[in-house]
Amino acid sequence: MRACLSSLLLGLFALQRSLGSPSTAGLGLNTHAHNRTRLPVGPVLNAHAHNRTRLSAGPVLNAHAHNRTRLSAGSVLNAHAQNRTKLPEGGKDPHHRPKRGWVWNQFYVLEEHIGPEPQYVGKLRSNSDKGDGSVRYLLSGEGAGTIFTINESTGDIHATKSLDREKKNHYVLHARAIHSVTHHTVEPESEFIIKVQDVNDNAPTFPNGPFTASVPEMADIGTSVIQITATDADDPTYGNSARIVYSVLQGQAYFSIDPKTGVIRTALANMDRETREMYSIIIQAKDMAGSVGGLSGSTTVNITLTDVNDNPPRFPQKNYQLYVPESAQVGKAVGKIKANDEDLGINAEMEYKITNEEGAAMFSISADSDKREGVISLKKHLDYEKKKAYTLSIEGANTHLDPRFSHLGPFKDTTTLKIIVGDVDEAPIFPMDYYIMDVYENAPAGTDVGVVTAQDPDNARGKIRYSVDESADGETLFSIDENSGLIKTTASLDREGVAWHNITVSAAEVDNPKLVSFVQVTVQVLDVNDNTPYVQTDSDIIVCESTKAGQVIQTIRATDRDNFANGRFSFALPADVPANPNFTLKDNEDSSASIVARRSGFSRADQELHQLAVVVWDGGEPALSSTTTLTLRVCPCQRGLRSPTCRPQAFFSSAGLSTGALIAILLCILILLAIVVLFVTLRSKKSKKETLIISEEDIRENVVTYDDEGGGEEDTEAFDMAALRNPEAAAEARKKCKRRKEEAQCEQLGAVGVETLSPSLSLPVQDIQEVIQLKVVEADQDTSGPPYDSLQTYAYEGQGSPSGSISSLDLPDPPYEPETLDLDASWPDVHSLATLFQERSGQHTL
Repeated sequence: MRACLSSLLLGLFALQRSLGSPSTAGLGLNTHAHNRTRLPVGPVLNAHAHNRTRLSAGPVLNAHAHNRTRLSAGSVLNAHAQNRTKLPEGGKDPHHRPKRGWVWNQFYVLEEHIGPEPQYVGKLRSNSDKGDGSVRYLLSGEGAGTIFTINESTGDIHATKSLDREKKNHYVLHARAIHSVTHHTVEPESEFIIKVQDVNDNAPTFPNGPFTASVPEMADIGTSVIQITATDADDPTYGNSARIVYSVLQGQAYFSIDPKTGVIRTALANMDRETREMYSIIIQAKDMAGSVGGLSGSTTVNITLTDVNDNPPRFPQKNYQLYVPESAQVGKAVGKIKANDEDLGINAEMEYKITNEEGAAMFSISADSDKREGVISLKKHLDYEKKKAYTLSIEGANTHLDPRFSHLGPFKDTTTLKIIVGDVDEAPIFPMDYYIMDVYENAPAGTDVGVVTAQDPDNARGKIRYSVDESADGETLFSIDENSGLIKTTASLDREGVAWHNITVSAAEVDNPKLVSFVQVTVQVLDVNDNTPYVQTDSDIIVCESTKAGQVIQTIRATDRDNFANGRFSFALPADVPANPNFTLKDNEDSSASIVARRSGFSRADQELHQLAVVVWDGGEPALSSTTTLTLRVCPCQRGLRSPTCRPQAFFSSAGLSTGALIAILLCILILLAIVVLFVTLRSKKSKKETLIISEEDIRENVVTYDDEGGGEEDTEAFDMAALRNPEAAAEARKKCKRRKEEAQCEQLGAVGVETLSPSLSLPVQDIQEVIQLKVVEADQDTSGPPYDSLQTYAYEGQGSPSGSISSLDLPDPPYEPETLDLDASWPDVHSLATLFQERSGQHTL
């Protein structure tokens, strides 16, 4: 701060000397010879201007300007700016006015203010303001009226909201002074800046954390591991709010960090990966140069020790024993042996060798594909009758040695292996350890693939039978002739589906099927050109609006499911399509093509999407081709990116639908709406009908009298006499009821027998008497039925009767003696009752 003030003072003195004015005490400056006033230390501005005056960061200035004057923020300024206008002829201005000007300071506001009152920013004042309230100050610009308010009478500016410098570090506003009564302009509109002053309100962060790094084991102290960087959103040019210091919170015993640069280094020598491989340390970044009260943030750094060859190999045992049958095939692996190494990767790779002559003459040893184990193979046939055991001296050594750790060696070890030869009855032997055959794809079923042969090593030379192991060939794509060993396909093969097939063929003696040997057969499916090529397009091709004519937009390539031997591709535009006015295609003759712009001036607003048809041929026999339509999207590309990318815009492009398609969509929508309206209408009508049926208001109540016994045979209005006058129909109905023995059906049949007869039918009295007599006989013979011939007497309930029921249980006290009635004599009285009773299950009517 002192250095800044010193530079300001030197600038003032130099300016004053250049202007020929005596220096004044303090930082104020006034170049008027008639009124030299000492100004207070601070940013003061007194300017008369009829034009707008812009304040900005810059050197101290006190000058008379006839045009706009650029003023320095934070500097002292008292300037009278005179607006020179064009004078009339004669050189005199008849409208000469006294000079006026603004008086204000450079404004600062502290961010994150949380006080109860609005924060005071500064004061605007015109030197024409006499303090009588005649001048009114107006404020406009960024945040005027919302963030910043002004007292229109005094010119005091306050901030009503808490500000965040990290979001916006300054505000540009405009001030104007008018007469409070006439509203005439006292001071023209002038621009000034309110700067937001930074406070330490943001802690350092690690945008890329947590971090992962590695360092070789056994590294020296101070070996660099990784450099990490923290960021602070505070102002780095003001104070120490963004000055970061790094430190290690966890893991100080193993690693250290440079407090300024953030470089992590090893703090412990000879760290062993085999003891501990992973370290997690916590790094802290603290602002305010690490002083008390500073804000801090932390992150985790996971450091892995990488392997070096610092461990020699060792065999777990000094002596091993291996059983090998005499039938073992020459060149086939008979066993494995391994020396352990605690290192990883190439540092643990091994090479093996047999050091004694006896063992080396019969066996060989080599490292496997991972170079970890030693694979022992047979060099000559074994014969149990000649030699029953062999002794091998085996040595294992590392292949990649590090001279720095040679003192930990030697990096090799030896062991002894004893091989016992076993006596076995030998199975058929295949002359090869495995077979590799081939067949063209799409060949028809039954195509010959190849032949496998096996021999019986015994003197008998027994007959051999071949078969394919179904467990190995789960899809049963191949078959084998059991006598000749000829392998054929059972289905057409597709190289693009499966290019290699592995099957296992077994050979067994016919006389002794238990002696079986197996061999692996690998069938390669050879390629034919049966797939068309196509252009690889994962997404739309971007065309920048700034693309020039002749510029390569993108290079495209083709792919083909066939073998690469057929993969030499050629590109061209379709011959039957008119030339594209926007783009063309250039075949690079290396299985790629370039899309080239034919014109400039692409605009996304005019047309966003373009189409380009491309034909691609492969190099097969015969050559196949396909046509692909590429979509090119016009975009206002972002600058500074390696590949063109569309930046988001408030832009709405066409959906790409034609007028016919839109009309078809609208018709479908209208049809669906019509169906819905029709369905709702039918449902509403149905609901109304159901409501009328079940409405309680439509229920009608009827009074039915059940105590009317009728007036006898003469009462033909209440009873139908047809049942008694047609005994044949009644008898037929009763027979059907007996057969079915169902009460409901019986009632239905009885009703039919009565209703279907005409009441006009009349029968002789003799026939009716026969029917009645038949009923009497049936009733007498039925011992299970009730005594229907007994007379039941019911009390008469007339007007004023004290009884509330017609039940026979409520008879009067005097006993009633029933009289015995003769059926024939009483026929007129009971004729009415005969029509009311029908035969029921287990009963008879009277």
